[in-house]
Amino acid sequence: MNQVIVTLTETIRLLLEEKKYSTLRDILTTMKPYDIAAVFEELQDEKTPILFRILPKELAAETFVEMDDDTQEFLIHGFSDSELKEVVDELFVDDAVDLIEEMPANVVKRILRQADKDMRKQINELLKYPEDSAGSIMTTEFIKLLPDMTAEMAIKRIRRTGLDKETIYTCYITNENSTLIGITTVKDLLLSDDDELVRDIMEENVIAVHTLDDQEKVAQMFSNYNFLALPVVDKESRLVGIVTIDDAIDVIQEEATEDIEKMAAVLPSDKPYMKTSVWGIYKKRTPWLLVLMLSATFTSAIISSFESALASAIVLSSFIPMITGSGGNAGSQASVSVIRALSLGEIEFKSAFKVLWKELRVSFLCGVTLAAANFIKLMIFDLHGDANALWVALVVSLTLVGTIMMSKVVGSMLPLLASKVGFDPAVMANPLISTVCDSLSLLIYFAIATSILGI
Repeated sequence: MNQVIVTLTETIRLLLEEKKYSTLRDILTTMKPYDIAAVFEELQDEKTPILFRILPKELAAETFVEMDDDTQEFLIHGFSDSELKEVVDELFVDDAVDLIEEMPANVVKRILRQADKDMRKQINELLKYPEDSAGSIMTTEFIKLLPDMTAEMAIKRIRRTGLDKETIYTCYITNENSTLIGITTVKDLLLSDDDELVRDIMEENVIAVHTLDDQEKVAQMFSNYNFLALPVVDKESRLVGIVTIDDAIDVIQEEATEDIEKMAAVLPSDKPYMKTSVWGIYKKRTPWLLVLMLSATFTSAIISSFESALASAIVLSSFIPMITGSGGNAGSQASVSVIRALSLGEIEFKSAFKVLWKELRVSFLCGVTLAAANFIKLMIFDLHGDANALWVALVVSLTLVGTIMMSKVVGSMLPLLASKVGFDPAVMANPLISTVCDSLSLLIYFAIATSILGI
């Protein structure tokens, strides 16, 4: 697909140079907004505003929303005030808020100057909500009906006001105090008798979220209940907005990307990899690398404290990488499983004992399997002819059982503990777990070696 976009971009660039605007318009109007935005991101030169002006007004606004922040800012600088006003007028409020949150102050001032009074009021209301809350991603453009309306009156209202709404399929019923009391759909209204009251058609068992609920929780509800939109209410249960499926998908993608970056010991970034500078990537990666490097000094200290033991049984040192590696891998497996279960709402901190019991059984089976395989390998290949082969093999194999069990317990419990104290569980993933498990693995190894070999 990327190759197609690159080829299309070259074609469009050539048509722009030849000033074949009607041909360009014909091509662009057959494309989806997302694909047009990809072309703009590839093109991004002084002729980009000309290309944008060729687009029909509605398609231009939909394309603008799909662009990345840099392309949007580039275009805004090339717009006249009237052109910027046309774009802003076509944006839904939640998209306008997203745009404002990502733009520099001078660009924000231009955007707000061009927005009409009602939109400015709605934008300012949404900007008051905390970042990553349901209120920050909701839109105030939805269909609201009254319970005493007939189905015919409701359909007429949808026709009259629906053009400027982000979605019209789901309609929300409120009382005179704007309290949410029910929902219905356009399908239900169309299939009802004209004189049937909305209160008799609506579904009263409404699932809603509050303005301060975390956006990740909101997005998860779309997956759980297969919603197209989800109502957002305030503390008094008054309907203040809705979150639509497209915004939920964006949240899921952002949260998944953030978790992956944290699990890889990288500070989260809001820019795509290819658009992030070398300096930007350096700043995101270095802090965690420094922390992990310094924490690894514990491992060095443990090895140094057992130098005399290693000197009397040099062969033990050759198995340290295998033991610490196995421990780190086992801990990472457990941590990733638990972090994912936490993010999906499958487990909570109160499930800690159930998780612990399950991981203990799993780790024992895994540890015994690895130990048995390793014992056979050591006796046949690695320690063949060594006078202490049996005892060394026993030490290493028992260490593997202890290490695997310890690592899986640590890997499963640390994310749960992090969630309990308010930290992001993803921080407790692969690199940090591996560092902790390395140190504990060495303590187990040397304790068993000292006991069995008497060193």
